Amino acid sequence: MSVQLGMPQPRDGAGSGRQTGPAARPADAPAGLVDRYGRRATDMRLSLTDKCNLRCTYCMPAEGLEWLAKQAVMSAEEIVRIVRIGVDRLGVRELRLTGGEPLVRHDLVEIIAALRNNHPGLPISMTTNGVGLTKKAAALKAAGLTRINVSLDSLHEETFTKLTRRPFLDQVLAGVDAAWAAGLGPVKLNAVLMRGINDAESPSLLAWALDRGYELRFIEQMPLDADHGWTRRNMITAAEIRSLLSVDFVLSPDPRARDGAPAERFEVRRRVAGTAESRGPVLGTVGIIASVTEPFCSDCRRTRITAEGKIMSCLFSREEFDLLGLLREGASDEALVERWQDAMWVKPKAHGMDHVGLDAPDFVQPDRSMSAIGG
Repeated sequence: MSVQLGMPQPRDGAGSGRQTGPAARPADAPAGLVDRYGRRATDMRLSLTDKCNLRCTYCMPAEGLEWLAKQAVMSAEEIVRIVRIGVDRLGVRELRLTGGEPLVRHDLVEIIAALRNNHPGLPISMTTNGVGLTKKAAALKAAGLTRINVSLDSLHEETFTKLTRRPFLDQVLAGVDAAWAAGLGPVKLNAVLMRGINDAESPSLLAWALDRGYELRFIEQMPLDADHGWTRRNMITAAEIRSLLSVDFVLSPDPRARDGAPAERFEVRRRVAGTAESRGPVLGTVGIIASVTEPFCSDCRRTRITAEGKIMSCLFSREEFDLLGLLREGASDEALVERWQDAMWVKPKAHGMDHVGLDAPDFVQPDRSMSAIGG
């Protein structure tokens, strides 16, 4: 079955054969996960589940989503094999475990331990909403997890509950502290600002994170909500985020190389009230992920595997390649390598298209929400 660039593929068996035609990966293509634009994927984002115990307004509807059947989701053994192929055969150098919410998997600690056993030097991080992290942080560290990212959009119970539709702020804050105590640092916090809801809290959230040694990253809201309610007009832009923070802080570019990271980092100093001057030492850093208004697609180094083993070369792709189905048919490692390389070769230039622009007239929002893709 051929896969045409830009054509949506069904989720239950897309890309089941070697690609042919003008977009096919040539025989002399470089090794590894390389695309037509010369980008090489070395950062693997692998979703462990589509399930989540929050209902964040920018991600899913209040009633939740229809979860995948258990047999459709990758088993621990299948995850371990796919990661092994990515690392040993395709040049993956960093692994991020995502969801949904990874902590809802009962075998999470065992999965991480198996991955660490196979890849002693591999950086393995995880993105979580932090609910239940207090009970597992130490075990995750012992199993081999390197560090953790926790989603935290507000420090105020009422605002947190409004955004997540769950009254779990105390659990999340306790989870963040538990991760730090367990040695899962640097602990990074991810915050999505919503206009008129939590945007005014951004300076105080940054101050709180800096005081505790956490690394805060603000993320522009992306059109990946299940309700398809995103609008460019309502989104808080990176420029607005910098302006909001500048009331209390002076931001200067972090001298460290960005090196393909999605967040642009800034060193943070206190502002002298009523002036443009800063005072005192660098308090830490803050990151801004501006996927919409200041895209970094030209240096994207990510390859994504959904919970049911579909390859997504881009967060906004409308085509998927079935890796798990091929694996369950008894395919060799070589066949899986070829499928993965074919999928990445046709990676779009940006935002699921061959040009940049989430507000372009031909942009089509993916059917999947963020929780169903894996962040």
